[in-house]
Amino acid sequence: MSSAYLPGTQIEIVNEVERGRFKHALFDFDGTVSLLREGWQLVMGPLMVELICGDTAATPEIEEEVREYIEDSTGIQTILQMEHLVELVKKYGKVPADRVLDAQGYKDIYNARLMVRVNERIQRLESGALSPEEVTLKGALGFLERLSRHDLGMYIFSGTDRDDVRNEARLVGAAPYFTEIWGALRTFKEYNKEMVIKDIMREHQLQGGEVLIVGDGPVEIRNAKENGCVSIGVASNEIEGYGWNEEKRERLIKAGADIMIPDFGEAAALDAYLFPA
Repeated sequence: MSSAYLPGTQIEIVNEVERGRFKHALFDFDGTVSLLREGWQLVMGPLMVELICGDTAATPEIEEEVREYIEDSTGIQTILQMEHLVELVKKYGKVPADRVLDAQGYKDIYNARLMVRVNERIQRLESGALSPEEVTLKGALGFLERLSRHDLGMYIFSGTDRDDVRNEARLVGAAPYFTEIWGALRTFKEYNKEMVIKDIMREHQLQGGEVLIVGDGPVEIRNAKENGCVSIGVASNEIEGYGWNEEKRERLIKAGADIMIPDFGEAAALDAYLFPA
């Protein structure tokens, strides 16, 4: 597969797509817009290994399997990741059966650990020690403002719990741009990203080329591909807040992204490409 960059930019065109017809845009949130949860993988990975191994030492095999799973599952609901963790705990058999928790039990442990660092950032944001621009991907808020001028229905659909993503979207200044903010409910059947895409397309009688999907996870990019939507893969370096994460880039292209960007620092050029005069 060959791709090209828009002249003078880092906007990578992987697949030529029909442009200018978009009526609805769906955004992943964490890693795509918000950086409040940057480092979640560094919490989930060691925790999964710890819970799989119990009182025994970690092995390279387990560490690698966990790493690969987290990379591939970025974007899905946390409860599904925890369901997979239950399977891994049982598969390796290092934890006595009476100490194996269900998915919700493991999710509670994970959320408690993750929210220590998230709440610290929220406190700094609320105190003014951090600005909204410092806890969002470069240019993200500006790009949302530009898109809002096109009379689009704009939505967040996140794997983070609904109450949390709504609160965090408000805190970083993104909430006013969105018609609706969806996040995970207790079960996959109640809410998932593919369900949201299909519901919007059915309710508004849309063709795939009228729906734009933007995200940094393979899950939403694959969902976009399977439903004929146009997708922007955001290969974000969440630590720096700008620039390419090459591992993400490779995963998102493999998942079927049509357009690749490292961040929204070239929002004007991206907007002009999506909505040609």
